[in-house]
Amino acid sequence: MNSVPSSTVERIQRYLVGLRMPRALEALDATLKRFEQGDSSMLEVLETLLGEEFTTRETRRIRMALQTARLGTIKTLAGYDFSFQPSLDRDRIMTLAQLDFIERRQAVHFLGPPGTGKSHLSIALGVEAVRAGKSVYFGSLAEIVSSMAKAEREGNLPQRVRFLARNSLLIVDEIGYLPIGSNGGNLFFQLINACYERCAIILTSNRSFGEWGEVFGDSVVAAALLDRLLHHAIVVQIEGSSYRLREHADLL
Repeated sequence: MNSVPSSTVERIQRYLVGLRMPRALEALDATLKRFEQGDSSMLEVLETLLGEEFTTRETRRIRMALQTARLGTIKTLAGYDFSFQPSLDRDRIMTLAQLDFIERRQAVHFLGPPGTGKSHLSIALGVEAVRAGKSVYFGSLAEIVSSMAKAEREGNLPQRVRFLARNSLLIVDEIGYLPIGSNGGNLFFQLINACYERCAIILTSNRSFGEWGEVFGDSVVAAALLDRLLHHAIVVQIEGSSYRLREHADLL
C-alpha cells in the first residue's frame, strides 16, 4: 500500500486549479486511490491526469473548431457507403484523408451528378482536417459569394477575402446549383486568386469544367478560375445513382 500525505494532495489540487486543469482535478481522487492501492505507479498517475485533461481539451477544441468551420451536419468517411458508388476509388479517398493535399495547398474537385456523395466526402475531409488541427471553412458557392457581395457593399471586401483565404482548407460546395449574380464570378475569382498556392481548396460540382463559363456568366473569368484551380489539382469524378434516392429507385 502506498500513501500520499493530505498536505501533498492539497498542494496538487491548488496546482491543478492554478493551471486551469479542471478535468485532471476531478480525476485526482480516483487516480490517487488506485495508486494507494498499488494498482498504478506514480508515473501512471501522472499519465492518467494529463491524459484526462488533454482528452477533455481536445474534445472541446474540436467541437469549437467544427462550429467555426460551419460544416453543418457532421459527416465522416466511416459513414460513406463506398459500395454504393463502385466508380469511386476508396483507397484514393483514404489517401486524401491523410491530408497531404493541405500541406501541398492543392485543389480537390469532386464532380458528379446530384446525390452521389460529393458534399458528404468534402465535409468528411473537413472533419479530418479539424481533428488534425487545421483551420477549415465550409460554404456553398452561393453563400460565399453572397457574403463577399455584402462585404463589398459595406466596403469590407479585402477583409472578407483575407478571412476566407486565411484558412488551411476552404471548402466550396455546390458550384453550379444556384445563381450567383452578375458579379459573382469576379468576386469568386478574387477569393481564388488570394487562395492560390496559399491554402488548400475542396470544390464540389454537378457541372463539368466546360460548363463553368455558363455557371459564372463569363467565359474569361471561368478560364482564369480554372487556370488556378486545375493547377496542382486532384479531380475525383463520381459516376453513379443518387445515394439519397437509393431506397426509392423503383419509383423513378
